[in-house]
Amino acid sequence: MKSLVIKILAFVIFILNSGFAADTGRNGVVYKAKIEGMIDLGLAPYVRRVVNEAGEQNAAAIIFEINTFGGRVDAATQIKDAILNSKVLTIAFVNKRAISAGALITLSCEKIVMAPGSSIGATSVVDQTGKKMSEKAQSYMRAEMRATAEKRGRRKDIAEAMVDERVMIEGLVDSTQLLTLTAEEALKYGIADTVLENTESILAAFNLNGAQIKTVDSNWAEDFVRFLNNPVVSSLLIMIGLVGLFAEIKTPGWGLPGTAALIALTLFFGSGYILELASVIEILIFVAGVILLLIEIFVIPGFGIFGVLGIIMIMAGLFLGLISDFPMVEPDLLSTAIIQLASAFVLGIAVIAVLLKFLPKTGMWKNLILDKNISAQSGYTSYENFNELIGKEGKALTVLRPAGTALIDGKRLDVVTPGDFINKGTKIKVIEVEGSKIVVEKIK
Repeated sequence: MKSLVIKILAFVIFILNSGFAADTGRNGVVYKAKIEGMIDLGLAPYVRRVVNEAGEQNAAAIIFEINTFGGRVDAATQIKDAILNSKVLTIAFVNKRAISAGALITLSCEKIVMAPGSSIGATSVVDQTGKKMSEKAQSYMRAEMRATAEKRGRRKDIAEAMVDERVMIEGLVDSTQLLTLTAEEALKYGIADTVLENTESILAAFNLNGAQIKTVDSNWAEDFVRFLNNPVVSSLLIMIGLVGLFAEIKTPGWGLPGTAALIALTLFFGSGYILELASVIEILIFVAGVILLLIEIFVIPGFGIFGVLGIIMIMAGLFLGLISDFPMVEPDLLSTAIIQLASAFVLGIAVIAVLLKFLPKTGMWKNLILDKNISAQSGYTSYENFNELIGKEGKALTVLRPAGTALIDGKRLDVVTPGDFINKGTKIKVIEVEGSKIVVEKIK
């Protein structure tokens, strides 16, 4: 009898402990994050951080409060992937609307709650003017919506009808209408799980009563990266980088222009790297272009293949840093990137022209450089006078292409040809002298 009583007490304690443990797990922390306004690439790092932090803390759920008219498809795809990969229960609470890219993000959550009077749908891909984009873009979005709905066990035809007006849903739309659902319609046709008014009712509906709500806002770093991704700001960063590089090349030593250029370009490519716009490849292309341009300016006289390739690679690096490696590149994003890059170049040229015209007249500029000439009559020359070499003959000590070294009148001198390629050991003659520049040609 005593043994039986002990067993019964042990069983009761086990049940109570199990219930307490389950209750503790159920009443854990629920993370809450907001997805509102324009869906852009700056929003993706914030959502990834929320998902990762909730997973690390073994949270009971994440509630995404959604109110958006949509935005960039590539940004929505990044956010969708982060939510699908979540190990924590994800709940979408459509507070007012989940339109376009917002509908894709909503469908990626395990549970969908619609607020009374809210709406979801209209996911057709359009440009900034509202014009429907190519069939390629629509096909991609149809597949994304269909696959996401399939993953979450929701109606694929409903999801597809939000993108393509040709998909007919009996009782809802015909072949001429794009599908957008009200809260009650979303509940009726299996897109939403329930219609509720606030967070407290959501906790009760999903057996999360007593859970601690932890609201996670974007931090300063995410806000700063989002600010840098603004088209106007990124264009200004490109302009500062180009003007700074030009000014640094034109002035001796390393100074303020070079530092400003380095900071601007670091912010541009750094923010692009975080937002998955720029990769290491784009950065290396830009750096290689700068190196080629410096070689053309300081090593090889004139302007040739190195300079042309350098400029092309610089422009390519900047342009690729403005667009993502999205499998379906939106033409609207390409045109925006072209406009940004063109605006930065035009503005940069205008700033350089103003600096060249007005900066030499300022007192600060005069303190930095010598603005007075010292004449040769006063006994000073900036270079040796080689006029007496005109007509004299010599021999190329190195290959002249077109610059190189030659032996003329017993002296080893740096020379340049008018553009011809002259092999080592060829006999040459001085045909022109311009200051310290000695021009030679092959003796025929």
